[in-house]
Amino acid sequence: MEEKSNGFARIGSAFSGFLAGIVQFFSEFGTALAGGDAFVKLSLIWWGAGHFRRKQYVKALLMTLLEVGIILFTFNFAMSYVPKFGTLGTVQAEQVFNIQTMQSEWNDYDNSFMILLFSLFSFVVWAASVVVCMRNVVNAYRLQMEAQQGHHINSFVEDVREYLDKKFHITLLTLPTLGIVIFTLIPMLLLILVAFTNYDQQHMPPTNLFTWVGFSNFVSLFGGGITSTFGYAFVRVLGWTIVWSFFATLTTYFGGILMSLLLNSKLTRCTRLWRTMLVVTIAVPQFVSLLLMRNFFANTGIMNTICANIGLTDFLRKIGLISTSYIPFLSAPIWAHVMIILINIWVGIPYQMLIATGVLMNLPTDQLESARMDGANPFQVFKSITMPYMLQVTGPALVTDFVKNFNNFNVIYLLTQDVYVTTNQFMANSQAKEVDLLVTWLFTLTQDYYNYKMASVIGIMVFVVCAIFTLIGFNFMIRGDKEGTYQ
Repeated sequence: MEEKSNGFARIGSAFSGFLAGIVQFFSEFGTALAGGDAFVKLSLIWWGAGHFRRKQYVKALLMTLLEVGIILFTFNFAMSYVPKFGTLGTVQAEQVFNIQTMQSEWNDYDNSFMILLFSLFSFVVWAASVVVCMRNVVNAYRLQMEAQQGHHINSFVEDVREYLDKKFHITLLTLPTLGIVIFTLIPMLLLILVAFTNYDQQHMPPTNLFTWVGFSNFVSLFGGGITSTFGYAFVRVLGWTIVWSFFATLTTYFGGILMSLLLNSKLTRCTRLWRTMLVVTIAVPQFVSLLLMRNFFANTGIMNTICANIGLTDFLRKIGLISTSYIPFLSAPIWAHVMIILINIWVGIPYQMLIATGVLMNLPTDQLESARMDGANPFQVFKSITMPYMLQVTGPALVTDFVKNFNNFNVIYLLTQDVYVTTNQFMANSQAKEVDLLVTWLFTLTQDYYNYKMASVIGIMVFVVCAIFTLIGFNFMIRGDKEGTYQ
């Protein structure tokens, strides 16, 4: 309990440190604004004022050009979309007959998606501009203090050299940070905003407009709507997603460890042959293997033919396990769930076996010898030494594997697409199937039914569940500071 508390304490400490950094940033800005001279205060309006006063003309020019760029961006681009953000557009697209040209032409209509996207982009740019402006005021105040104390003020060339030497980490992180903002932050915020709209097939831009609907999509997902079946489908799809992630992670993880121990055993013969056969399954593209498995276990596939020929199908029908002339390996809920997990074991164990082999090569031999001398049997050695060591080294990877399986699109989609058809009308009304994961359900909603509003809500739920599990999982795996146990 104490170790668990320490883990959550570290998370709380990290969050407190983040908040402290924000408070310190605003405190430094307030100090600079209150104690700065006229040029420091003027830097709020003219970004280059503070640098110009300290004869840093190149920096003053660069900051001025940046400010001009922000102003041009605001009036020439952002203001075309941001004023419409509250309504997401009011002018419907339609063709109007032009008497002068004697042709039908499209009117100057609003595109709700473009308004949403470019308004969000403008908000991010403005937020970054505010941070840059505040940081610029702090730097101008720092230059003022250095000048008053008679310290040397770096020239532009000296600053460039510093960013290539002592502050090179900032230079290296600049492009990755921009990439995260553009390709991760903005799409994630866009996903969140779409969840509060009615963006679907009936409100598809540019032909139609969509607008804000508040929390109604969340109400529908959690069963609050009178006619909505999304709540019914969400509970079942989420339950299967968790069950799948749990078994898919543990079976391949422990299976890979056991297979590695078996191949490394002195009693095993032709270990290179067995290891090569397992590695070949990794070399073959996964979509090829899964499509072959889907065809093998289809209702008219080779496995059903074999089972019928040996009388297994008739036997299962007599004892009541099936009611069809074939075994529904991938076309009935329970059968499909079991088969998907079993096929994933075949696909996932070789990869985990390679990881386990690399880790077990570093297993402390002195502890193994001591355990054997003390009379420990192989199971006791595995339980008390091998598995604790594996969990210590690969624990974080186990957490990420769970999250990866939670969003494992390939296995589910390739095995069940065009094979599994739901007979549950409530599931069908929500465009879901019993074998769907949240991510495959999301894919179906967007690609086949253009229901972006509900897909966005489901995407948010996927993020929330994965984030909660990741925080709890990493806290459990790294708690207690056991890094030196096996040194």
